[in-house]
Amino acid sequence: MKNQQTLLFILNDAPYGSERSFNGLRLAINLGEQSEAETDIKIFLMSDAVSCALPAQTPGEGYNVQQMLEILMAQGAEVKLCKTCCNARGLSSLPLIEGAEIGTLDDLSLWTLQADKVVTF
Repeated sequence: MKNQQTLLFILNDAPYGSERSFNGLRLAINLGEQSEAETDIKIFLMSDAVSCALPAQTPGEGYNVQQMLEILMAQGAEVKLCKTCCNARGLSSLPLIEGAEIGTLDDLSLWTLQADKVVTF
């Protein structure tokens, strides 16, 4: 019998510059691919990480955070962005990648209470 776990990833850093968001998404993707356990993965983007969910990213080389989020959502992950953080950065009226949505601190609180593990980057 497979073990079902709910994993919450809270990302705080911008998509590029630091590799913290990249590493968090990389771990989330890898955990979603493990056959030993079924996982319910939730990603909450806060602070500068909210820009990870903007479409049409064209990084020069290396990884593409937008594609990583799309892979996670294709695996069934939920992705929400902090509304307060989006408002502070003027992103609330911009389009997001398909499947991502603006969330609230109430959403994050509920996800935290429901999670078996919370991982922050």
